Amino acid sequence: MPSLPMAVLGTPTPDPFREPPQLRTEAESYIVQPGDSLNSIAIQFGVSANLIVQANAILNPDLLSVWQSLYIPAPQPQPPGPSHKILPDSELVFGPANIYVDIYSVVDHWYGYLRGYTEEVEGVEMSGAGIIHLVARRYSVNPLLLLGLLEYQGGWLTQLEPSPQSRLYPMGYIAYSWEGLFPQLSWAADQLNLGFYRWRADWSGPFILTDGYVINPGLGINAGTAGVQMLFSQLYPTDAWRQVVGEAGFALTYADLFGDPFERRVEPLLPADLKQPILQLPIEDGLVWSFTGGPHSAWGDYAGWAAPDFAPPGNAFGCVISNEWVVAAADALVVRAENGEVLLDLDGDGYEQTGWVLLYMHIESRHRVQAGTVVQAGDLIGHASCEGGVTTGTHLHLARKYNGEWIPADGPIPFEMDGWVSSGAEWPYDGYLSKGSVVLEACACRNEFNQISR
Repeated sequence: MPSLPMAVLGTPTPDPFREPPQLRTEAESYIVQPGDSLNSIAIQFGVSANLIVQANAILNPDLLSVWQSLYIPAPQPQPPGPSHKILPDSELVFGPANIYVDIYSVVDHWYGYLRGYTEEVEGVEMSGAGIIHLVARRYSVNPLLLLGLLEYQGGWLTQLEPSPQSRLYPMGYIAYSWEGLFPQLSWAADQLNLGFYRWRADWSGPFILTDGYVINPGLGINAGTAGVQMLFSQLYPTDAWRQVVGEAGFALTYADLFGDPFERRVEPLLPADLKQPILQLPIEDGLVWSFTGGPHSAWGDYAGWAAPDFAPPGNAFGCVISNEWVVAAADALVVRAENGEVLLDLDGDGYEQTGWVLLYMHIESRHRVQAGTVVQAGDLIGHASCEGGVTTGTHLHLARKYNGEWIPADGPIPFEMDGWVSSGAEWPYDGYLSKGSVVLEACACRNEFNQISR
């Protein structure tokens, strides 16, 4: 049984107050740049996408022209949000606080719609509990939190027959192609991570509500609470949002279902003196790979900027077969090997929710290491491919997490492999690897500035 740092049971630990941002008071103009989307522009200027649509009489929000001039109204601020803490940080992640949670048994305990639900996911028929477990592991989000949200939003845990709309959109996110439990839970997990990892990166607001108003976070909240508040900001207008994230909202339902989350919190989730173990590059000696992606999300769109990418030797592009080996970056126990994923548990306790864990993504099933294997640094893991996730080219996606929390590849805990240290730039996938005076720049290409070997 792993040894876990547990806090004293009871009231939430105080968090330092964070200075709220100064919001714009004047309208601005903006020229659409290559790669822009309406949502990215809205986030950049701290307003809702709908506000930009209305101000510019845009007929098709999915169609913007490069160099198009947009009028960006000033944000419509409201008083700050509640300071009530909904969850400790350890209750949001797939971490030590839930290593003994059997989500199948929890779901089976209730006689609601979820108990008998099945859905096809990526060609496999899965139970409702299985889908929750899958999303929790992929996004590294607490399965109990997903279950509590599913009950609060759709009544799937306690109601035998939720409304037709709740059956189609159980999280309440109504959008084309997002129908069904798996898409809805995946979207929700991504929004939870968006709020959590933004807060970890010193973001201080504002939340943009569905009615277009913006609200700065309440003083003294924590990352776990920011994650839940972010999710609900995508689902509710201002007045309803305040109720949902207040003391008598979701927090009350969650405590009624699973008890007080602050009584099982794990603190500190990340020790103040946390250091990465020694890692080597995940490639064989003497072979030259390409550094193709700087820090970007570990899973989905918003799981921190935790992962760099590497492409194997060769001149072919696209999803091609590679016979070059990806290797273990450290001594570890393989705790999972499926669907393109290989997870290495560096403390060897058998739990991916505790200690340092490495995610290797897009590992081909051919020759892939088996779960349960003990590996030494340099041992063969498998071949880079396009298996698992969404990708257009054969590569390795590598990310770190500690106690279930994705660790940024451009943050205060350096992502270092054989002396190469990762750093980010302004946008995801941009970034650098530095070793002494040598600096490599990420590029979705092969050139003299992104070649790496050991």
